[in-house]
Amino acid sequence: MLAANRSLRLAIYAILAAILYLPGLGRPALWEPDEGRYGEIAREMVISGDYVTPRDDFELYFEKPPLVYWAEAAAIQIFGVNEFAVRLPAALFSIGQVVVTAALAEAMLGAPAGLFAALVLALSPLFFGFARFATLDPALAFFLAAALGAFYAAARKDSFSRPSARRWLLISVAMLALGTLAKGPIALLLGGAIALAWMAIERRLRQVAQMPLVWCLVIYAALVVPWFVLAEARNPGFMHFFIVHEHLERYVASNEHGWGPWFFIPIVIGGTWPWIFFVPLGWSAMHADDGSPERARDPSGRRAAARFLAIWFVVIFVFFSIPRSKLGSYILPALAPLAIVAGYGLVRMSALDAVSRRRLLAAVAIANLAMAAVLCVFSQLVLAPINPELGVDGLLIGAVLAGGAIAMYSLGRAASRVPYAIGAIALAMLAAVPLTARVREDASSISTYRKLARTVQPYLAGDCTLASYRHYVQSLPFYTHRRETRVEYWGELSEVSLPSPGRSSFLIGSDARLRQVWSSGACMILIVNDGDRKALADSLKPAPVVIGCEGKKLALYNGALAPPAGAADCLKSETKN
Repeated sequence: MLAANRSLRLAIYAILAAILYLPGLGRPALWEPDEGRYGEIAREMVISGDYVTPRDDFELYFEKPPLVYWAEAAAIQIFGVNEFAVRLPAALFSIGQVVVTAALAEAMLGAPAGLFAALVLALSPLFFGFARFATLDPALAFFLAAALGAFYAAARKDSFSRPSARRWLLISVAMLALGTLAKGPIALLLGGAIALAWMAIERRLRQVAQMPLVWCLVIYAALVVPWFVLAEARNPGFMHFFIVHEHLERYVASNEHGWGPWFFIPIVIGGTWPWIFFVPLGWSAMHADDGSPERARDPSGRRAAARFLAIWFVVIFVFFSIPRSKLGSYILPALAPLAIVAGYGLVRMSALDAVSRRRLLAAVAIANLAMAAVLCVFSQLVLAPINPELGVDGLLIGAVLAGGAIAMYSLGRAASRVPYAIGAIALAMLAAVPLTARVREDASSISTYRKLARTVQPYLAGDCTLASYRHYVQSLPFYTHRRETRVEYWGELSEVSLPSPGRSSFLIGSDARLRQVWSSGACMILIVNDGDRKALADSLKPAPVVIGCEGKKLALYNGALAPPAGAADCLKSETKN
């Protein structure tokens, strides 16, 4: 039974999403490199008071605009320097997107579609994962969804010159501006391309002249331009680096995170599992002439909505598939239209004839059982040898998926019991998706270093130097509150702040210089990969003492304090590896 009041329904969706995303948000350690990087940039904004120039390890960092850093910094000021504060903005943006997606689905297809669209999006594995991960893409996904939702609300009016349509358009532009401050001009590019492509297909391009284009430009510029002007004024050359290097060159030439054009196909399928199986039904239902009262009142509205959602998904999917540089989070802005279509498929499932419904449920059940089997085999053959707890996690997720598949098929064969079938698969995902958070914690030794940071913290008294050898551990400055000296490593921080090891005490450019600093009598803790320890043990004098380890990294120490209890176990682990 849905709440009668639309605002109340959306508030309930927000509360339920918050219950899903917020508990335990700060429990896992920051994941390398993204969470460590973005958390440290926000922390440095707080301690420096400079909210114009982003810095990572106190080096200029111009790869992304500052809105998410500002949000994380605000959370840090309220909740302290911790993982919860760093991840809170991503969770809030994700909660907001669940609400926006539900509202848009309601406007297009009715209140039940809004409910199921919210359910699908909130319980999609990829969306859930990044709702609890400190990165920029949930913010971009939220602002883009809000912008396109507001544009669609304006487009539903018979003319863009109507006052209500103009208001929605101005809201849409404001959302695109905030998206620009969150991830860059890609927000404007994608939002504009989707809107114009849809208007062209609907043969409404002439209506662009009815839009308040001057006011749109004023609002966009008022929100976006001040930070860009200030950043360029304080850091000459920023605009060239940000626009040319970080966007144009990276899009056409970068091989970082290089993948082929097929990359997002398994990401979309796995990331929206099992709801992706209901997209064809939702799509066909949006085009069917079923004689319903809604169809009679709005004979072409659902087909126009279907085209809008299709263009939304395709533009984002194709745009991010073209460059070789890809990350799974890039596709987040494309999940909302899939959730709406899949949600409408769930709404229409009870209207299917018995044979079609059973075939659909059988296909979903078989696919889930196959996925469960694959997860169980993979967990035992691949994950368990690495970490037995990961093997258990895989078995649990597989068992939940299998149970949900069987319950869904058993319950959904009768039309009157379809809601129970949907509830069964939703409960299965409600159990399976949070289990992925457990997987993340159990896999923490692969790419988190909170334990290592806490181990070395007592040894960093006074002017003791914290350094990393041929790498940069992004989260160490966040946890230790100490700047990290980089040894023979330039990386992304040198793209703006050119390496100058001869002038900066926080850059050591050679092994010879490292040996000199190490033997100078000044305290140093050097974070190394386990493969480099033996060579450094032979070359550094005095002989390094291992004081801690985590994953494949060890902390070497040249001081007089005794190593903590258990430090010797680090060498035993290295021998096993």
